[in-house]
Amino acid sequence: MGRRPVRREPLPDINERLFRLKEVRVIGSDGAQLGVLDTRDAVNRAQGEGLDLVLVAPNADPPVCRIVDYGKYKYELAKRTKDNKPKKQEVKGIKISPVIADHDLMVAVRSTIKFLEEGHKVRVVCRFRKKQLTHPEVGKARLLKLIERVEEVGKPDREPVMSGMEMVVVINPKIIGSKKNAQGKTEDKQDSSEAVQDLGDGQDHSA
Repeated sequence: MGRRPVRREPLPDINERLFRLKEVRVIGSDGAQLGVLDTRDAVNRAQGEGLDLVLVAPNADPPVCRIVDYGKYKYELAKRTKDNKPKKQEVKGIKISPVIADHDLMVAVRSTIKFLEEGHKVRVVCRFRKKQLTHPEVGKARLLKLIERVEEVGKPDREPVMSGMEMVVVINPKIIGSKKNAQGKTEDKQDSSEAVQDLGDGQDHSA
């Protein structure tokens, strides 16, 4: 069998690879806006500081570049991408009893809120003893009390239900809808001065 072709990463848009662009808007290594420069002049300026000219907003007009240490910039970019990656949702478990004290119920409430705020589902189980099964409404009342205390961050998928010696309810985290752009779809091209503002009002985020 033949070897699988090695997948190569695309070459970064830095330094001499930017010569295809006539001019670029440049953010300096200190975060200052240096204005629109001839691309070759901008590359020479960056290399004169021992740094790199990196393309950060290719769709702006003209494109926006920053003078940074590319190795450090790439590391910080990868780190931010990793930090912003959504965490895997899990089902957490909370156990109570029909005769749970108010203080202990509030401990369960706080734990449930914590799990919901982290984006996890919570399975709350009220376990009955045999003699307590004659009054399931007591356990249900404790579950409903917990549900009421967490209603700002979670919502049950249905009413608590009996399953053997247990009454169970699953609480889902509430999803806050993302804000829609009032102007609809964003245009592909953006004025480069606006792009600079989007990048942090000229602040250097490479550090």
